[in-house]
Amino acid sequence: MSRPTMLQHLTLLWDCPLVIVVIFISGIGGTFQYGFGISSMTSPSAYIKELVNQTCIQRYDVYLRDWQVSLIWSFTVSIFCIGGLLGSLLAAPCLSTIGRRKCLLFNNLVAMVGAVLMLLSQRAMSFEMIMAGRFLYGVNAGISLCAHSLYTVECTPKILQGVVGVTIATFISMGKFVGQLLGLSELLGTEDRWPWLLGFSGFAALFQLVSLSFLPESPKFLLLNQGDQRACEKALTRLWGNKDHSVEVEEMLEEKVTLQNTRSRSVMELFRERSIRWQLITIIVTFLSLQLSGLNAVYFYSQEVFRAAGIHEDQLRYATLGTGMCETLSSLVCFVIIERAGKKVLVFAGFMAMTVALVLLTITLYLQHYIPWTSYCSMALIFIFLFSYSIGPAGVLAPLPGVIFTQAFKASAFTVGFAINWIGMFIVGMLFPILVENLDSFSFVIFLLVCLTTGLYVYFNVPEMKNKSALEIAVDFDRMHSKSGRWKGKKKDELPPNVCTTSQTKF
Repeated sequence: MSRPTMLQHLTLLWDCPLVIVVIFISGIGGTFQYGFGISSMTSPSAYIKELVNQTCIQRYDVYLRDWQVSLIWSFTVSIFCIGGLLGSLLAAPCLSTIGRRKCLLFNNLVAMVGAVLMLLSQRAMSFEMIMAGRFLYGVNAGISLCAHSLYTVECTPKILQGVVGVTIATFISMGKFVGQLLGLSELLGTEDRWPWLLGFSGFAALFQLVSLSFLPESPKFLLLNQGDQRACEKALTRLWGNKDHSVEVEEMLEEKVTLQNTRSRSVMELFRERSIRWQLITIIVTFLSLQLSGLNAVYFYSQEVFRAAGIHEDQLRYATLGTGMCETLSSLVCFVIIERAGKKVLVFAGFMAMTVALVLLTITLYLQHYIPWTSYCSMALIFIFLFSYSIGPAGVLAPLPGVIFTQAFKASAFTVGFAINWIGMFIVGMLFPILVENLDSFSFVIFLLVCLTTGLYVYFNVPEMKNKSALEIAVDFDRMHSKSGRWKGKKKDELPPNVCTTSQTKF
């Protein structure tokens, strides 16, 4: 039987209009918030620093030095990561108890409170309100990364889950781009309008709070977690159309029988379960590399490169906006080719291409002080790096825990993956300025080593996941890493109960 083409995938998706609605609504209040939170602080940075100074003068009659203002500013930016880490740790119990949809709904209230603090901060002359708002935005983003990923994939037909999973990263890129766009001085990046820029996340949360209320809960959660088969069938009918879904329900029931004595596992139980050790290591390595791959360094150097290439100072913001557009469009390319190329191939090729781009970028950045035209090469390499990042690792890795883990471990796996992502972001945020000060453009050497190591890890330690169930992926992991190769040549019904319990699920 031939594999469906991209056109057939799009046709199947078009036949499920409510799934398209789920993708959009869950994305706007989901990973979009994460991307927007990353980019929205760049434009108003000077105004926020001025607010810090004015607050201390008015309140304490104290004039801060530059390093003191920079310290407060760094903490204001970094507290987003602390909130995100907390949100990621809260996600697993919330997703397992109240469900995917309700978790997203209640999470919007957190973002809306943060938005109110942002909007009132300038009038109240309180930079502390911005800190509190950033922390709440982080909590919201930490929960939404997990909840959006899980809810979207579980509401999608099995044949479309690989394609739809890419949209998780697409909304992150869209969030970054919208943050850059609204930060332009022609829009909200002005001295009197910047609080509206920071408060924009509240409007996105309000939109999801109202619209998501009319969408169904994840069918898998209804059947496997709540045991409500009637509600599951009703949700499937609404999501996938008024057709026969008996095959999908039967697969879920088989999984339910297999997992009937298996409750949702905690993060600690995930770490203690030896049969999925390599899946867990894969999540840790790949998610950490998303932050340590040098993406922030590339964005940091982009303005310097564009300036050296002769772009006028007033036009730099538009050139930077182009990097956000590149990342967004690249994720759409991943959407088109993922089923044809395969997840492992895209991740490996992406990290290898990023490694080569960083090697060449290090060389051209060093040479541009001596050979002016190399700045144009640096500019091209920045876009090549962003393209490689978005088309490979960023597009594939976000939904990965839902692909290689079963229902019992999914929520905890997403929590671990995104918690590591937040820790990596915090590390980069704190150490990157020190690296730049001491190593300058040679700081890319550290990041290219991360990309190279991760690419080689994926090539030698991760099986291909295209068109495979989690059970088949688990067996492939075992074949690659078991000295005895005890499952080699074994069929699904010949596997022992503990392997089925850990790994059996359909995608």
